[in-house]
Amino acid sequence: MVNSLTKPGSFDEIRPGVKRPAKETLLTPRFYTTDFEEMAKMDLSVNEDEMLAIIEEMRVDYNRNHFVRDEKFDRSWDHIPTETREVFVEFLESSCTSEFSGFLLYKELSRKLKHTNPLLAEGFSLLSRDEARHAGFLNKAMSDFGLSLDLGFLTQTHNYTFFKPKFIFYSVYLSEKIGYWRYIKIFQHLEANPENRIYPIFHFFDNWCQDENRHGDFFDALMRSQPLLLNDFRAKLWCRFFLLAVFATMYLRDRSSKFYGILGMDSRNFDIEVIQETNKTAGRVFPIILDVERPIFFQLLDKCAADYLKLVASAESTTPKWLKKIQNLPIIASMGVKLLRLYLMKPIDMTKQAGVVR
Repeated sequence: MVNSLTKPGSFDEIRPGVKRPAKETLLTPRFYTTDFEEMAKMDLSVNEDEMLAIIEEMRVDYNRNHFVRDEKFDRSWDHIPTETREVFVEFLESSCTSEFSGFLLYKELSRKLKHTNPLLAEGFSLLSRDEARHAGFLNKAMSDFGLSLDLGFLTQTHNYTFFKPKFIFYSVYLSEKIGYWRYIKIFQHLEANPENRIYPIFHFFDNWCQDENRHGDFFDALMRSQPLLLNDFRAKLWCRFFLLAVFATMYLRDRSSKFYGILGMDSRNFDIEVIQETNKTAGRVFPIILDVERPIFFQLLDKCAADYLKLVASAESTTPKWLKKIQNLPIIASMGVKLLRLYLMKPIDMTKQAGVVR
């Protein structure tokens, strides 16, 4: 049998078979740029041995033969209901865009640092290799549903967000680690419930998540090489901010998605497990983590999610834009207050935890 070329019906196309990228919002994957000169001046000597060990592990490239499509893909997918196909394509697009944005950032860093900081440049080159492989595999999966992304078009038209290097480190470290926990939790669920594995890409998640884990370890070691990123009062505030930002983004985005339902998963329980595990993992390097075990933490996130769904419904309504803006103001203010309460909750100071290896 051959792969399906039947397209989900509700997607806008740039040209036949090429999907127009999803509209950018606060919760969609972002493309980043940074201060390359500041990065080039970084002294890695404080933690150079660990950096070298992680880079050596990435050189081995354990997954170099993993992302190879096999006979499981050689069939039609027309039996999948249209709504399910549309939800799945949206997941593939979001994942591909996220991986591709990482590739672009890491590739540019490796190019800009090649002559000024060769060790760091090699690390980013290896990261970009993995991200390119992931993005290509996801984009090929989209083609099984009659669509793909024009990654060159995406490069040229996507907005780029400038982050200082330290903010790149905090956010990307968390993105990689939360990616690890997401992939492994999905893989474990589908191993236990194979009837919900609607497409063979999920067979690859076990090894795939190890790439995410190694990438997170790279940024862990990189932050340890820059003690000021972890050891002063401002570092605690920023770590706290990025933990909440990454957790809230995932939680709100998943509340508006039907993706986990088609896999037979409860998205709320899934998100709680992923957040709790990622928070614990972050405690190995961050000086401070969030107290996500307190019931009020997820109660407030649930209320934020309810507000967010109101904004989604408003965006899809036919109400005039000017009126939407007025109607949405109290909803946005309500979300802001709840997020501020979450940020101000007393965190857990990992520098005071007995037995924690720093």
